[in-house]
Amino acid sequence: MRDKITYQIWPSGKLKKKTMRPELNKIKILGYSWNDPWDIVETFEKKIAKFSGSKYAVTCDCCSHGIFLVLKYLRAKGKITIPKRTYVSVPAQIIHAGCKVVFKEINWNGAYRLNPYPIWDFARRWTKGMFNGEFNVCSFQIKKIIPIGRGGAILTNDKKAYEWLKMARYDGRNIRKNYMKNNYKILGWHFYMTPEDAARGIILMDQTSEINEDIGGSNNYSDLSKFKIFS
Repeated sequence: MRDKITYQIWPSGKLKKKTMRPELNKIKILGYSWNDPWDIVETFEKKIAKFSGSKYAVTCDCCSHGIFLVLKYLRAKGKITIPKRTYVSVPAQIIHAGCKVVFKEINWNGAYRLNPYPIWDFARRWTKGMFNGEFNVCSFQIKKIIPIGRGGAILTNDKKAYEWLKMARYDGRNIRKNYMKNNYKILGWHFYMTPEDAARGIILMDQTSEINEDIGGSNNYSDLSKFKIFS
């Protein structure tokens, strides 16, 4: 006879304090309340959306995976043009998504578009009201303005995209439902941001200036067009 399957909920609050990352308790000290750990993630997402000027924000584990997820949502096909001087993961994600990279000499600062799609790499931009109405993908890598260490966020005004992306970044699951009660409708990816990292993001946002200059662009990267692996 098959044993009954049980599912253990995330144990935050049941761990001894000395074993927990300090951010989880620190945000409560700062006045943020949460019961379920995913409250922390959603608080961070709402905070990002309000800051940027978008209706919605979906966090993920890195900017690169955020770009990939939007490409998959848009069912991107064919050629995508990007600057030849950018971070190596961008052409890699384009290829992983089933598209072909076209490199072009484009001088950019802070952000650039993945043409012809409404997707922007915002890895080097973080300033109040920055949202431009399309899909903007931010980075919280350790060298960025909000240096969580790892993480990203997708900004959008599209509710349908928002709902799909929230499921897709977490294995196709609804994070508010018990694992045994999920009704899977899409094949997702394991790209979610942890509550601990979201808590760190909240703390860092509260300590960071709202208005910031872009922190680089094409001058920060080597020419990727010379590498055959991307052709």
